[in-house]
Amino acid sequence: MLPEKPLAWGRTRSCIRDLAEYGWARKAEIGAERVFDFSIGNPSIPAPEGVNRAIAELIAEYDSITLHGYTTAAGLLSLRERIAADYLTRFSAVVDPERIYVTCGAAAALSISLHALLLPGDEVITFTPFFAEYRVFVEGAGGTLVAVPSRVDDLQIDGAALERALTERTKAVIVNSPNNPSGVVLSKESIQTLAEALRRHKAKTGHTVYLISDEPYRELVYDGVEVPCLLNAYDDTLICYSFSKSLSIPGERLGYIVVSSSMADGDDVYYGIMGAGRSLGYVNPPSLFQRVVERCIGQTSDIEQYRQNRDLLCAGLREIGYDFVEPQGAFYVFVRTLEPDAKAFSERAKKHELLLVPSDDFGCPGFVRLAYCVDADMIRRAMPAFRALMEEYR
Repeated sequence: MLPEKPLAWGRTRSCIRDLAEYGWARKAEIGAERVFDFSIGNPSIPAPEGVNRAIAELIAEYDSITLHGYTTAAGLLSLRERIAADYLTRFSAVVDPERIYVTCGAAAALSISLHALLLPGDEVITFTPFFAEYRVFVEGAGGTLVAVPSRVDDLQIDGAALERALTERTKAVIVNSPNNPSGVVLSKESIQTLAEALRRHKAKTGHTVYLISDEPYRELVYDGVEVPCLLNAYDDTLICYSFSKSLSIPGERLGYIVVSSSMADGDDVYYGIMGAGRSLGYVNPPSLFQRVVERCIGQTSDIEQYRQNRDLLCAGLREIGYDFVEPQGAFYVFVRTLEPDAKAFSERAKKHELLLVPSDDFGCPGFVRLAYCVDADMIRRAMPAFRALMEEYR
């Protein structure tokens, strides 16, 4: 007999991956130029030149035993010191390198953090729409995910809904800004609303609620939009970060966890993170890329291309008549479907070779997610298909 949950997760595939694999098969069948694939958030612009230069320099400078050998379980201290210095420079946030844990991307960072924090039956709040894998991460750590609806008009935090969701079982809140799947950036007002609600809850119940900020898209923002640093807003904060999107290196799996220097029980939380990483087998992320990103802290890929894609896609959809909240960051737009059943709408879109991810697993029915980290020419060529789909419903 096998454990039920892993078996169920294995049998119920990720809606994103499932559609992406359909797209790969469809392209092989009819030609890639005839498929309009907006399914998966795979960066479509090259890594900055500094990444390739760092790889070449490291190969020349190090012997292969050292370069490819183990690092400490928490990651290279020199890398953690660079990360801490970057927080001080960019956000005026004091971070202790001894409270940074290097991970295999943001997914590992989230999973480790949740395993370190949760007891059986604990609840973790997040806000709709949310990244579909949060449910797997939370349940895998023994908790229950509680989805709180965001405000309908702008997808910002609804303070009253949050207050109703907080209970004595609430252990953590996950926020994701810029958001996957909507591209919305949480405003300073939303962050203040959240922080004040959590402080009131602690004063009333005596229970600490940890704030987990999932930030793989932090640098991917447009039009001068600011992403507030939550370390400066709430003491009991953990940052889960990935270099996948900022440096366009998703397959290299490199990220980290920051435990706030202001967290009262931060040492114990950090020890819990180290223990969780150990128990999950997540020690020592790729040593080569620890050294690569150490040399590339502060660099980003050319995100201007994503902004241009956003403007091109949103202008085309708006002209046809689709409804959506304008994305301020990441590389997604969350479009309202033309019928209540998002899965049915997604299936109908396939007839026009449009691959759009239905929103049910994001906790927000009635939408589809479009990833615009694609070739701009594909966006232009897809517009007649979007128009034909709209005409079907009219």
